[in-house]
Amino acid sequence: QVQLVESGGGSVQDGGSLRLSCAASGYTYRCFDMTWYRQSPGKERDFISGIDSDGKLTYAASVKGRFTISRDNAKTTLYLQMDSLKPEDTAMYYCKFSCRKFSWSPRNDYWGQGTQVTVSS
Repeated sequence: QVQLVESGGGSVQDGGSLRLSCAASGYTYRCFDMTWYRQSPGKERDFISGIDSDGKLTYAASVKGRFTISRDNAKTTLYLQMDSLKPEDTAMYYCKFSCRKFSWSPRNDYWGQGTQVTVSS
């Protein structure tokens, strides 16, 4: 199993910055996709950014140019640097690791508990 622990959320004003972290433990060497999602009350959970096993980065249009995704060299921690935050960025932020128990096994998705980000005007 893979366990994810998130940190870095908080409350900031319009235009502020936060850096989210997602620390993983377990058989992370078999994890190939690492992604960030966010969800506001009464709304669907939306993809915002991801990084694949080759290091290719993907961003949702709503955060492109403001958010930056990265990971450490050991591939055990995922980061999301958030700059120029807006009130519409207010949401619960979740990390997800997509992994396999063995190279031939089906894909399994592991989610963090989430960390709250609040941006006030």
